[in-house]
Amino acid sequence: MNGKISFGYLYDFRNPARWHRPWADVYAETLDFIAWTESAGFTGAWVPEHHNASDGYMPSPLVMLAAIAARTETIRLGSAVALAPLYHPVRFAEDCAILDIVSGGRLDMALGIGYRRREAAAYGVDFSARGRRTDEFLDIVTKLWAGETVTYSGKHFTVENAAITPAPERGHIPLYLGGFSDRALERAARYGQGYFGNLEIVEQYRAKLRACGKDPDSGRVRIQGTFVVVAEDPEQAMHELGPYYHHVNNTYGEWHDEDRAATGMADDTVLSPMTLAEFEASGTLTILTPGQAVDMFRGWLTRTPVEHFMMMLPPGLPPGEFVKYAETFAATVIPEFS
Repeated sequence: MNGKISFGYLYDFRNPARWHRPWADVYAETLDFIAWTESAGFTGAWVPEHHNASDGYMPSPLVMLAAIAARTETIRLGSAVALAPLYHPVRFAEDCAILDIVSGGRLDMALGIGYRRREAAAYGVDFSARGRRTDEFLDIVTKLWAGETVTYSGKHFTVENAAITPAPERGHIPLYLGGFSDRALERAARYGQGYFGNLEIVEQYRAKLRACGKDPDSGRVRIQGTFVVVAEDPEQAMHELGPYYHHVNNTYGEWHDEDRAATGMADDTVLSPMTLAEFEASGTLTILTPGQAVDMFRGWLTRTPVEHFMMMLPPGLPPGEFVKYAETFAATVIPEFS
């Protein structure tokens, strides 16, 4: 396996009520942090998407990605994940093409179908059909990015003589499809250049590539580490960071409880709301010393072709207070895999 892996952060731009600050400050300080990570050696900035969230979880990732593109020069950027069923394919293809051009060809998009009924309902989308809707969406988008003129009549989308100008100069924009269900992994193998998600799912994804007649080593793998932090003093890090990651755990847990069956994950892998003390004792937040982190990533690379690992800037914490943790990672972990 390749001994290299790159690193970046997920930015959900939330502003929880407990630590609420002016929205303009949250956005500006996070953009400053992202620009700093580029200089520190991180190579990715990724924006997820959710709607109807009381803490303002980023609902408009493409707009924010344009702001990130304007503040950076070299890092890869993209969604992780954008909710494909909520977009019209022609508009999405156009917006991404422009974003890819203004960023200098740095855009990679990770997509999922979503798992919250209330988000689909807010957009007037049939929740039960979101997978089939996404299949049609991907059919159209990938053809438009390739420069084709598309006429398409499906159950969810009808377009006539659709074309986009300008199209991406690369003839495509790399797509990473997320998910955990059998159908989600089939979709990733069929339409995507890679898989975005959890390490334990990668072998299933590779099996789907084989079933599609593709070389499993051609599939690119990006892993999310929402609850992974590297620190010289894990106990102190838990004290400082635990409340912010606890908020992440409980909000995701509440959302999963809304539509638990729709996540495609087993009950024992889905987050659940808990007290702060329970969270700190649960092991959900993995705080590693630099040496432990290096060993973990080396172990992964002996088994799985992971190209990129995404951690999270915890919401609520002013980004300047997280810099010391990112500095530790940049100084002690990144050089081992460059």
